[in-house]
Amino acid sequence: MPARKKPPVAARKKPPAPARTLPALPARDTLEVDWPLFGELSRVLALKVSKVFDPEIVVGVATAGVVPAAAVAAMLDRPFHSIIVSRRYRSATVRETPAVLSGAPAEVLGRRVLIVDETCREGDTMRLAKAAIVNAGASEVRTAVSFRTGSYEPDFHALETESMIVLPWDRETIVDGTLRPNPKYDSDGGY
Repeated sequence: MPARKKPPVAARKKPPAPARTLPALPARDTLEVDWPLFGELSRVLALKVSKVFDPEIVVGVATAGVVPAAAVAAMLDRPFHSIIVSRRYRSATVRETPAVLSGAPAEVLGRRVLIVDETCREGDTMRLAKAAIVNAGASEVRTAVSFRTGSYEPDFHALETESMIVLPWDRETIVDGTLRPNPKYDSDGGY
């Protein structure tokens, strides 16, 4: 029996698969972050920072930014401090714009500082935190967020998304000694 000849290479190629299109997501879907994902994002953020910036101090923006900031500070082996910049802090009232509610740490004087927050959309909170740290005498200030969710461009971010972020430490609150779903993420779309 004669040997079969293989078709030329061009004839053996499979046709390209049709392009897959992902379904359109609502403009503001929800991304629920669990602890393992939070840990990976903190690791990514610390690695990105370490490649181009050597902060002497890491400052977390309270309240939610202190958790990723503390993780990044630990990975960079740098001191951690915090500053409170918020639209709502110890108040049921939500301000139209954020305000600096605590002074910048005195330790930033003459130092390279990395400011970390959990998310950043328009940058109002980050701009206020950065101004407070600069005014306190930091020699250089860079900004970092776990999630870039809008138009503001921090110096570093771990993930860019338009989704509303639900963080693992914010998903539930303790009410009468029991963990309950956080009421700010109600069925009407959260806050």
